[in-house]
Amino acid sequence: MKTLEPAELWNFFHEITQIPRPSKKEERIIAYLGAFGDKHKLTTKVDKVGNVLICKPATKGYENHKTVILQAHTDMVCEKNSDTAHNFDTDPIQTYIDDGWIKAKGTTLGADNGIGMSMMLAVLSSDKLQHPALECLFTVDEETGLTGAFALEQNFLTGEILINLDSEDDGEIFVGCAGGIDTTALLTYKPEKTPENFFCFSVSVKGLKGGHSGDDINKGLGNANKILNRFLWLANKKMDLRLHSFVGGNLRNAIAREAVAVACVPWAEKENIRVLFNMFSTEIENENAAVEPGMRLTLESEPLPESVLDKTSSDALLNVLYACPHGVIAMSPDMPNLVETSTNLASVKMKEGNTIEITTSQRSSVETSKYDIANQVEAALTLTGATVTHGDGYPGWKPNLKSNILKVAQNSYITLFNEEPKVRAIHAGLECGLFLEKYPHLDMISIGPQMYGVHSPDERLSIASTQKCWNWLIDILKQA
Repeated sequence: MKTLEPAELWNFFHEITQIPRPSKKEERIIAYLGAFGDKHKLTTKVDKVGNVLICKPATKGYENHKTVILQAHTDMVCEKNSDTAHNFDTDPIQTYIDDGWIKAKGTTLGADNGIGMSMMLAVLSSDKLQHPALECLFTVDEETGLTGAFALEQNFLTGEILINLDSEDDGEIFVGCAGGIDTTALLTYKPEKTPENFFCFSVSVKGLKGGHSGDDINKGLGNANKILNRFLWLANKKMDLRLHSFVGGNLRNAIAREAVAVACVPWAEKENIRVLFNMFSTEIENENAAVEPGMRLTLESEPLPESVLDKTSSDALLNVLYACPHGVIAMSPDMPNLVETSTNLASVKMKEGNTIEITTSQRSSVETSKYDIANQVEAALTLTGATVTHGDGYPGWKPNLKSNILKVAQNSYITLFNEEPKVRAIHAGLECGLFLEKYPHLDMISIGPQMYGVHSPDERLSIASTQKCWNWLIDILKQA
């Protein structure tokens, strides 16, 4: 990346990729930001949860302009391919350039939101740019709890304009986002001795694209949990299937890419389960050929385990995973092609204490619809007798099409690139809704360079779009 321009921007991005920064483990990146502030003699403060604010005075002639807040989050989604050896707590991201894109070897890249941080640091370190007074806000734990935005104190910021740098689409200005809430179920079971004369097998679903549960939910991508469960449910209808384990997906805001289960059937059904699997895998691959060409389903023999789930719990789990909704629930009647409401069957995990944890997340730009779909998911999950809880949730961000900073950004884009930018709301969650609760006067937009595959090991960042977004940002600051 050292050969790319602007050099300072890419240098900061490289440095950030070398710093482990999983959600809730951002101590090293916080220290890095503090050292940066000290090095450049900029006023820097850190609040009680780890949010960092670095301030820079206005350049000559901009002293009377409104203070602008630039904002990005410090944490990254940590996803890797199953065959990749990588410890996100200790290992740097291994980046490489491929035909105009920055990628990572077998892991998420962390351009979400490392590139936003890099732009802010490049602005702060430059003595050549023209801009109003700046407050650069680096928030923690955006990906797993919006902890930094929730904990932001009302007197931490003084600016009146906020530019969020956490968007992922070239030439688009975001002025609204969905709110979200998590719904989690804990299902307990009683292990019982595996019946004699049973055949044990593992079945796995791998090679799916995964992706962001908000931004990618309308792309028809496969969900490994749903696909795997669909096969097991069909097998359970035809034969006496006993489930030993089911593990799929990882993060609540990522579409499940991989899932694997271990189950047993009577020895007499050994060939039947293979025939059923072959038929199912052919059918499901045909169904998803256009969107999931890399999907791989495998069935392999396994040693017979000592125990399996009791039959009641095994049946209940397979039924509830089949019944639990996933995907787009409603499209917005106000904005073309905008998902209004969705839900994601994110993960199924075997926990200590003979407990199965099912994690889901719901999003909607309509607050009442957000709770409605969360209640639907709860109703399905409680049919198993599971204990169901909801997270605190976060609010959406209602679009303000009369925004002054929106007009500045639109005019800047037209002047620079001779075309109009798209003005959109996004189905993914941004921290802006929470900022607006604390600072209702804020005039906000969100922009960013082109990224694909965010929240998956396919994450990639466009070099050309990043350079374009950088030029756009510094011009917005000049005109603000």
